[in-house]
Amino acid sequence: MTPRAVIRLYRPEDRAAVYDICVRTGHEGGDARHLYTDHDLLPDNFAGPYAHLEPGLAFVVDDGTRAVGYIVGTADTAAFVRRFRAEWLPRLEHRHPKPSGPPVTPDDLMADLLHRPERMIVPELAAYPAHLHIDLLPEYQRQGYGRELMGRLLSTLAGRGVGAVHLGMVTANTAARAFYDRMGFRELPVPDPGPLTYLGRGTSAPAGG
Repeated sequence: MTPRAVIRLYRPEDRAAVYDICVRTGHEGGDARHLYTDHDLLPDNFAGPYAHLEPGLAFVVDDGTRAVGYIVGTADTAAFVRRFRAEWLPRLEHRHPKPSGPPVTPDDLMADLLHRPERMIVPELAAYPAHLHIDLLPEYQRQGYGRELMGRLLSTLAGRGVGAVHLGMVTANTAARAFYDRMGFRELPVPDPGPLTYLGRGTSAPAGG
């Protein structure tokens, strides 16, 4: 019988695995590697800055050989955006320069997002100050690991006195939406959300409760 993977805090040596998970689940839940010439672009936006700036809110699923899933987040979106611009962006802007014109390619679009961290501040979500990202390799989905990751992050946020958390998901990713619904997230109205749907929930109730 295969031993069950464990949930633990992120470690710096998990970086390569976390980046791999992010890009392999980055296109509506499926593999995004064919979309980008630079496979670090997605995780440099949606995984790396959280692990670097908020390591106490970064957890992985460890199968004994590597990380196969993760959850990352921040307790304070506005403060995170300030640190992203001041501490994270300077590390990467030489590798991912801001597009000189309107973004055209997927790489352009991700580089443009990287240079606009203020996009994360959505006034309608002020009552949900924390936010998160969660990803699992397909072969580890539907085994309870997503629920365990979510529970670990929610309890950590609650322990810090953070009352509510939000996330933005690509609306077309219906499998992810079903998971978030089971986790107790509810849709939050945001004018003109584009391709995203925003969801939120309190941190104190058990995940899925």
